[in-house]
Amino acid sequence: MFAPQFYAQRRMALCREVRARGVSHGMLLLLANSYAPRNYQANCYPFRQDSSWLYLLGTNIPDQAALIDIESAHATLFAEAPGLDTLIWTGPLPSPEECALSSACDAWKTLGELPSFLETLLAKKVPLFILPPYRSDQMLRLSGLLGIAPDKLDMLVEQRIISALVCVREIKSPQEIDEIEKAVSLTAEIHRDILHELRPGWTEQNAADRVAMRAASFGCSLSFQTIATCRGEVLHNSPTQRVVQAGDLFLLDAGVEVPSGYAGDLTTTFPVGPVFEPRARDLYRLLCNVLEAATGALGPGKRFIDIHRTASLALAEGLTALGLMKGDPREAVAEGAHALFFPHGLGHQIGLDVHDMEGLGEDIVGYGGELVRSTQFGLRSLRLAKTLKPGMVHSVEPGIYFIPDLIARWEAERLCQNYLDYATINKWKSVRGMRIEEDWCITGQGARRLGSMFDRSAESIEAARSAS
Repeated sequence: MFAPQFYAQRRMALCREVRARGVSHGMLLLLANSYAPRNYQANCYPFRQDSSWLYLLGTNIPDQAALIDIESAHATLFAEAPGLDTLIWTGPLPSPEECALSSACDAWKTLGELPSFLETLLAKKVPLFILPPYRSDQMLRLSGLLGIAPDKLDMLVEQRIISALVCVREIKSPQEIDEIEKAVSLTAEIHRDILHELRPGWTEQNAADRVAMRAASFGCSLSFQTIATCRGEVLHNSPTQRVVQAGDLFLLDAGVEVPSGYAGDLTTTFPVGPVFEPRARDLYRLLCNVLEAATGALGPGKRFIDIHRTASLALAEGLTALGLMKGDPREAVAEGAHALFFPHGLGHQIGLDVHDMEGLGEDIVGYGGELVRSTQFGLRSLRLAKTLKPGMVHSVEPGIYFIPDLIARWEAERLCQNYLDYATINKWKSVRGMRIEEDWCITGQGARRLGSMFDRSAESIEAARSAS
């Protein structure tokens, strides 16, 4: 947790932004997350607090609630004192008074008082707002508290409040950037370890287990489910018992979440053997060039959709030079031909969520009313498009993929045949897929790569593999 005044300042900033958007008064109801049972009530998944709750109140205790007065930013915490069963089974927990102090709340009440408190507000016709729930248990909890059917809860979600929350959360304070940088540096250390340690005969799951073990050794958790695979063309492939072999490319997409809740997110691709196969090396060098073109274009006032287009053009130019694409690269990108190889967006915001704030709505977070999401294949998957501002933190993650079923479908339908050399593409399919990902922070003058990164050029990757 940060110092109490940080949470008060954040709530005041939120309420100021809400009022500036024309919502002059009302109450915002926030719920902390609850434990999520795995297969029976007492056997739960590891607890993860709601990120907006962490941002605005900071307590890491389940089932609490809070009301924030939009006009005054006055915050009331609703919490229960730990009972005898809690003391026996979990040990001492912070009292409601301690939680109220640590989050700089103006008052606290018991959870049992919340229903009548809400009834009074509704009877007085005080506008009541919620954030969009993304967990079914929270939908049911809100439904029970408010007497509203779960499918009607959207009527209490005010988009101007969501917009205001995105506005304050997406600009990271120096303290937040420090936390993210810790997460990225620890993530980089894990990636470096796997780069040096992985051997033919490992399973994908062996690598994923090693990632989890290293994160735990740092006192951290994972920021998302690790992608550890020799089938890089499957974008979110879960690790399996598949055995990796010399000649394979191994893709590791993994991140650490530090105790404060902030995330890191990196992807590294390397050969299972000591060196890249020739075609894989050519593509990997191209991918490094694409990354350099994209990160070199970052800066305040730039639209991320234009950074994505810069990366797409660099990719198309390189693939044309290799004979996989043909024609004019700019025209090819305009037609979306490059998306056969690069069907996802270039990046997303990072913070208390690895895809920061997406629980509030992907379009409002990534587009913000500034742009309308494209319907074009590939470009429609771009999560972040809007103008970059100092303090924003985001990933940059170009990739090159040979997805057999996608290639077969496009070829059968003769899609973009003026720009794609399908005969050559089919000869390169054995490369499967690769991605490189870094985390960047926008500054007043440009952008800065976060974390203590290691050199991921083809030559350095091969040197690391050969020395292992």
